Amino acid sequence: MAKKPLEGVSILDFSQYLPGPLCAQHLADLGADVLKIENPKGGDLARPTPTGESASRQFLVVNRNKRSLSVNLRTPEGVEIVRKLAAEADVVIDGFRPGVMDRLGIGYETLKALNPRLVFCAITGYGQDGPYAQKGGHDINYQSLSGVLEQSGSAGGPPASGNFQIGDLAGGTLTAVMGILAALFDAQRSGQGRFVDVSMTDAALAHMVSALATVQTYGHGQPMPRGEDFTSGRVPCYGVYETADGRHLALGALEPQFWQAFCNAAGRPDLIAKGFVLDDSAGAAKIEVAALVKSRSLKDWAALLEDVDGCATPVLRLDEVMAHPLTRARGMVLEGTSPDGIAYPQFAFPVKMSDYQFSVERRPPKLGEHNQEVLESLGYGEADMAAFKAKGII
Repeated sequence: MAKKPLEGVSILDFSQYLPGPLCAQHLADLGADVLKIENPKGGDLARPTPTGESASRQFLVVNRNKRSLSVNLRTPEGVEIVRKLAAEADVVIDGFRPGVMDRLGIGYETLKALNPRLVFCAITGYGQDGPYAQKGGHDINYQSLSGVLEQSGSAGGPPASGNFQIGDLAGGTLTAVMGILAALFDAQRSGQGRFVDVSMTDAALAHMVSALATVQTYGHGQPMPRGEDFTSGRVPCYGVYETADGRHLALGALEPQFWQAFCNAAGRPDLIAKGFVLDDSAGAAKIEVAALVKSRSLKDWAALLEDVDGCATPVLRLDEVMAHPLTRARGMVLEGTSPDGIAYPQFAFPVKMSDYQFSVERRPPKLGEHNQEVLESLGYGEADMAAFKAKGII
């Protein structure tokens, strides 16, 4: 089998919770050697569980294919260990607020002097500068300050934050992966690394392109009201409708051929002309479509539309998604094993490419599980490690 694309790339991951760890997991899945740097007193803040297990499900699903080094960064010896690692690393992922790594003595300028080709990616809520740089936040805050939250929800209802962390994941995870790979590519050819500043709010805002288009075209300087833009409820052919059994069907038939296929399959060719109306008749047309969808159960709709190319799909619960033929055929769900030997479901790496096969080489690590092998690789002996442990350095 061919080598994985990032085999040979060394990454030090200082992040916790969700955005940075999942970013690092994606890179690890692609073959990078990711060393998770954790506080000896508890480690990643996502680790604790109410049941006393060594790792929560949240931790488990974003930390596979990594090693763990537990080291006290508030000691000179701990800082020296990190500097030695950084001198040979390709990438550092920083999940702290701006300035924290500098105060610890392992900021970009310090590590750059040791390793000019180092890519240093800092993932924060609001970026390295600006009036909010030192503010705390979570996904709902990044969504609210980027305009995402105001546009999320039903027409006439309040803003609604879903269970997909858009700011954390599309912003902090995927944007960081993009920035790291671009800077890493350049470092490989130029020998010069870069500081990559990822603001989760900036990243969410940069992808609000549909709302921006309607601001310019239809909104006279303001966005369309929540739930009334083209993909949030404005047109009858695109939306979520309730079925007879209280479930929901998603219609995404924005092209005429798809809408025609759906209407014909449903036995309502008379609705073909009403799918794209935008005038005062749109409300009445949506009522007709809602009544049609309400006439069958979700199971009946799924069976009717299975072979119809009409962009109409059942709204599935996650447990149903995990058992769905599409998910299974794409190999997107697999079973993992926790450090405690407990089985749990996880998702596969989502990118398929030639000469690459996703695999789990390492289960999520115990806190400090790889201390000895990492420290030995740096030239420390058994006596050094015993002294470090006695002093609370590891």
